[in-house]
Amino acid sequence: MSLRDGPLSDIKPPLTWLAVAALVVAVVVALGLFVAGRRADSHGPLTTTRRSVENALGGASGVLSTPIRWLADASDAGRAYILASSQNRQLHRDLAAAQTWRDQAIALREENARLRALLGVRTDPPIPMVGARTVLDARGPFANTRIADAGSDRGVVEGNPVLGEHGLVGRVTGVAPQVSRIMLLTDVESRTPVLVARTNGRAILTGDGGATPKLEYLRTHDALREGDRILTSGDGGVLPRGLPVGVAVKGLDGGWRVALDADASPIDFVRILLFSDFSQLVAPKALAPAVLPPTATGAPAEAPTLAAVAPSHQVAVPKAATPAKAP
Repeated sequence: MSLRDGPLSDIKPPLTWLAVAALVVAVVVALGLFVAGRRADSHGPLTTTRRSVENALGGASGVLSTPIRWLADASDAGRAYILASSQNRQLHRDLAAAQTWRDQAIALREENARLRALLGVRTDPPIPMVGARTVLDARGPFANTRIADAGSDRGVVEGNPVLGEHGLVGRVTGVAPQVSRIMLLTDVESRTPVLVARTNGRAILTGDGGATPKLEYLRTHDALREGDRILTSGDGGVLPRGLPVGVAVKGLDGGWRVALDADASPIDFVRILLFSDFSQLVAPKALAPAVLPPTATGAPAEAPTLAAVAPSHQVAVPKAATPAKAP
């Protein structure tokens, strides 16, 4: 008689009990193997066998994982190749942005250098100045002019000299509350009294529309030379003395001209000297002597009177003889 036909054939143990029992058996076996492995000698046959099996499995896993790694590398290479075009476009955009920032940084560096040089402009004796930015003036009565963003509200008046970071630029010819017009030295209406620093000779710098104004009415005891420094002379009280203008050069027509110092850089930033006349350089009272010499030399002598001139004794005047009476 089989077990299925026996009296125990109707007994059906619950599945939960069977699962719990299997789990308990697995835990007991695992604990036993762990304890046995801990207590076993490292040189024992069991340990040696286990290590051999592990080595064999490690080599086999390395051989089996190699194609998988190759497939992963090939997949990465394919993904990178597919994404290369988009990355290339992004790199081009980043490079263009970097070049833009580089150009802006170079422009700002040059502008800061020019502003520092302009702030270093000094006059002797000191004259008040105001800084301004200029733009080209395409209209107006003069050919070579610029417009500055400083006007009468900052003390600018007509006739004020204008300096760049290298030398004299021109002078103010028109003033509004917030802007002013600057006539450059190259304008045909420009006339500037100058001197030769080496010989102290005098001349008039005359603009003719070209880059190098002419030297006219030159008066000097020594011949002019190439490279002589030209400064403002201060004659006429229009400009202060000693402002740098340029150097003397020989023109194509054989006449003397001046290569302007202001042409060394663009005339974008200037300083306007608030100069009106020489009286502002020093107070008139400062030149007055502290003690004036006396000007009175005494009261003038009065004319002597006749009584004062006449002597104190009287002179006897003889009487005329009277004629004798006739008998």
